[in-house]
Amino acid sequence: MRMNSGQFYTAATVQQTFAALRYPNYRLWFIGQLVSLAGSWMQTAAQGFLVFELTQSPAFLGYVGFAAGVPSWMFMLYGGVIADRIPRRTIIAVAQAAMMVLAFLLAALVATGRVQPWHVVALALLSGVANAFDAPSRQAFVVELVEREDLTNAIALNATMFNAAAVVGPAIAGVVYALLGPAWCFTLNGLSYLAVIAALLAMKLAPMPLQKHSGSTVDQLRQGFRYVVGEQVTRTLILNLGIISLFGISLVNLFPAWSVNVLGGDVRTNGLMLAARGLGALSGALLIAYLGQRVARGRLWTVGSFVMPLAIVAFTFVRWVPLALFLLVLMGWGFMVVANSSNALVQTRVPDELRGRVMSIYALVFFGGLPLGALLIGEMAERVGEPLAVLLNVSIVLLASTVILLRLPYIRRLR
Repeated sequence: MRMNSGQFYTAATVQQTFAALRYPNYRLWFIGQLVSLAGSWMQTAAQGFLVFELTQSPAFLGYVGFAAGVPSWMFMLYGGVIADRIPRRTIIAVAQAAMMVLAFLLAALVATGRVQPWHVVALALLSGVANAFDAPSRQAFVVELVEREDLTNAIALNATMFNAAAVVGPAIAGVVYALLGPAWCFTLNGLSYLAVIAALLAMKLAPMPLQKHSGSTVDQLRQGFRYVVGEQVTRTLILNLGIISLFGISLVNLFPAWSVNVLGGDVRTNGLMLAARGLGALSGALLIAYLGQRVARGRLWTVGSFVMPLAIVAFTFVRWVPLALFLLVLMGWGFMVVANSSNALVQTRVPDELRGRVMSIYALVFFGGLPLGALLIGEMAERVGEPLAVLLNVSIVLLASTVILLRLPYIRRLR
């Protein structure tokens, strides 16, 4: 049977959008990560609502987010050096196993009725340590799974699986939490790590030549910092991502309190809010994967950098759940377009011998901003209320986008 032109175009479009999936190792990575991330998002949704039930405090939600992110400052840069010295598959597998054990421990504490708010903070801190070593290796690992011409597509599909999980995981968590309780959410998350560990073990990777480095760890880190500081595009993109991390997406930490105090909902509302944000981010990631090299990534980055903060500004004034969810979809779309474009633009510029260290700086700025943002917005919400706290924070993101557009207009033309 012959394909007509419309069918041929559709098939070609699908093939372009999912080009990285033709690599067997990347398919294993995609499936394993998708399952594991869905479990992680289940835990994120359930953990936030559990803490709010235990404390009734928006500020304590910020403490949990702060604890989860603090290890990024201490270990993530070193994690980048390690990622240039040790096989990244090994680092990721060990980190994932550690997070699996912590998920099961939290499930046991909840199931036995012994859980206290400080337990959640402590376990979030330990998970943050594992993530500090996992994130740089995970960011740099993709180059081992696909050819260079499909690297941008693979980065976009990484974001796609992350946000597909961000849609499914919180929605399931809301139902499981309401019907079976939070312990089952944490148990399912623990089991989900087995999928990515199995995928890593099943991969048949070509030996990746690890760079031979001279000098101390500090000297090697300086090389990474010198590159980032001296390369204006990389510097601007990373700094902007840090502003978004600190003042933009910190809103997510308030979802449990927002769902109850502002929207008058419950744990299912919290799950829907997280899922809506994830749905928007998923659509943004698919857009990047589909467009590939056909549209300047700088143009997409510019659009997303305004859509996200403007959607959040509108969100602060809305009290009707369906409209609030729609605005969260727009927020997620804008954030993912910015984050994905930034990642691709940085990765296509960085030399291989610096990749692990530069991506550790990239990850540090993003993940390091999250705990400060969580702490800041939690404390502000406790004092002035959730809507005003979010509005004040996101105004800074909008200002940064405007300054970059006016002072560095060439970013719109980056490919």
